Amino acid sequence: MEYKFDLEKNEVLLKEFKAFLSEIKKNNGALMPALQKAQELFNYLPKEVLKLISDELNIPLAEIYGVATFYSQFSFIPKGENQINVCLGTACYVKGAQSILEEFEKELGIKQGETTSDLKFSIGQARCLGDCSKAPVVMINSDIFPLVKKKDVKKILDNYR
Repeated sequence: MEYKFDLEKNEVLLKEFKAFLSEIKKNNGALMPALQKAQELFNYLPKEVLKLISDELNIPLAEIYGVATFYSQFSFIPKGENQINVCLGTACYVKGAQSILEEFEKELGIKQGETTSDLKFSIGQARCLGDCSKAPVVMINSDIFPLVKKKDVKKILDNYR
């Protein structure tokens, strides 16, 4: 699924971002702060913003993509308003976390790593959420759900719809 970056809707943020680029463009190593600021402002790295970084910092687009794809903190798809992370650490996995992840995918019609078209939900995975005694564990934004069962998924999602 491709997400259309709305230039008009993001006009104020783009103006702020351009001002930020003007401030840092003379600094060595300006690319990482530019990418981090873009991720913070837009919640992902739209190709239009990457092109802007390329033009303003005089860095080839291929080099920018190389850096952005290396670091997991950067995303090329927008993150949803509600970010779901299913723990797939050993304790959670043994207690059925994979089937819980699949139930979230089924309910939302997206796969892990994707975002719903309404930008309401994203699904990800975690290696450990630090509550192994209550496995399997799911985190949505900063809310923790312990001892999750497949039958709980729809009810959990309904709280965020």
